[in-house]
Amino acid sequence: MVRKKLKRETVLRSVLIAFMTILILTFYIWRQAESVKMGYSIRDLEEKVARLEKEVETLEAKKTSLLSLDRVEQRAKQNLGLREPKEEQLIYKEFGDSEY
Repeated sequence: MVRKKLKRETVLRSVLIAFMTILILTFYIWRQAESVKMGYSIRDLEEKVARLEKEVETLEAKKTSLLSLDRVEQRAKQNLGLREPKEEQLIYKEFGDSEY
């Protein structure tokens, strides 16, 4: 049996093609893994945004209830000892065409 001797150029070309194929496949797999990782990060951030939006809504509702006029009036009367002004303490001013 006679073995055919391969040329050096053919061997180098084959090795180069195999190396390039492995390099391309490695890059493709790395890129896919990064895409999956980025997808998980995006999902986590979207969940965090939804949680924070819900928290903002809760805080807005709490702020509204704390700033209601009835509650403010009640706190002013109880804690600060404020009361309704007497009739003689009120000053009325007419707004006409003067300065406004």
